Amino acid sequence: MTRIVETQLVSSAGRLDKLPPAALPEVAFAGRSNVGKSSLLNALANRKQLFKVSQTPGRTRTIVHVKARLDTGAEIHLVDLPGFGFAKVSRGAKQAWGRLIESYLTERETLHGVFLLVDIRRGLQDDELDLLQFLEQAGTPAYVVATKVDRIARSKQHAVLTKLKAEFDSQIIPTSAKTRYGLDNLLLVLLKACGY
Repeated sequence: MTRIVETQLVSSAGRLDKLPPAALPEVAFAGRSNVGKSSLLNALANRKQLFKVSQTPGRTRTIVHVKARLDTGAEIHLVDLPGFGFAKVSRGAKQAWGRLIESYLTERETLHGVFLLVDIRRGLQDDELDLLQFLEQAGTPAYVVATKVDRIARSKQHAVLTKLKAEFDSQIIPTSAKTRYGLDNLLLVLLKACGY
């Protein structure tokens, strides 16, 4: 099974002109605040604190690029986008983040897909559906990753995932950062999106 063997923080930018050169294929991870994005990215990268984990919603305020090298020698950028939703930040800050993310999602030529993380216990919220619609209109491939699968009983997982699939009308990738469930599959989908 292919795996990530080395990672390096490249940049943490609050402006498009501060992003690293568009040289490697990249995939972005988006999601509501506290959906478990940083935890999942750390588990995927086999690192503990590469992506900052916080109990306070809205701590990620920049676009974070991490270069990941696989055991095949291939290199990609993993991109952590600021969380959205119920973060306790000013309206002005939210609007600034919105413009930054929107510009990144529509203008970044090396972006091969966006992985939207959704808490499996909550399902797709209106703002998540809005983002999926925006990505569809922009022609950017989107994937839904259900996080925190370990938080619901195994007997209920199938029904919950079926409901999510009906909302998104596409493949759902169930995962757990805690147990590493689904991470191999996520990496395979991610690499395929990048053309590997």
